[in-house]
Amino acid sequence: MSDKISSCARCSVNSKERACQAKNGTGPVFCPTRNEEAVIDRAKETCLEPATLEFAKQASIQEAECYINRDRKPYVRHPVKPRLQEIFEFAGRMGYKKLGLAFCSGLKKEAASLQKILEGQGFEVVSVICKVGCVPKEQIGLSDSQKVHTGQFEAMCNPVAQAEILNECKTEFNILVGLCVGHDSLFFKNAGAPTTVFAVKDRVLGHNPIAAIYTIGSYYERFET
Repeated sequence: MSDKISSCARCSVNSKERACQAKNGTGPVFCPTRNEEAVIDRAKETCLEPATLEFAKQASIQEAECYINRDRKPYVRHPVKPRLQEIFEFAGRMGYKKLGLAFCSGLKKEAASLQKILEGQGFEVVSVICKVGCVPKEQIGLSDSQKVHTGQFEAMCNPVAQAEILNECKTEFNILVGLCVGHDSLFFKNAGAPTTVFAVKDRVLGHNPIAAIYTIGSYYERFET
């Protein structure tokens, strides 16, 4: 692999001096801000296209308004809005009326609460569970031993159908709640509307996967190389 391939996660430059965050900043040999000017210029042009410009603008405004007291100097970040609030505020900023909710059957209770909240904010919500269609797992080539519950019928997760149903309903903005790894990818690939994530699936860590990173030096040291 080329030593100039982007690897921002390995950058050790202080945030106030990084090329990506400071004018005349610096970066390591693999810094894409320094190495990928042509790509970045193309991205700038894309951001100026009407279909993207308003979305990008409102997303950045939403980001800023998640903090208070921004006029105080020196400024110390003070976040005040949970992601739930960010989602319905952003959807409102964009003028969306119809939202799609694609959720895992294991988080049905949470999805029901989320739909109620979104409807209370004035949105029309179309929600679709992952098992929609009741399609047997054998349909995609699974053997009985590859099921969660062996020896009985088991419906497959059907993210493609979730996406297509929301497409048919012409949702303007979709929200994912707890789709499995891979199933979420299939939803993103097939969804016709922009999609955000409210919650991700983590069966062990109570849907808080980053906890494994926070404990990498102790309980999850087995993941260290």
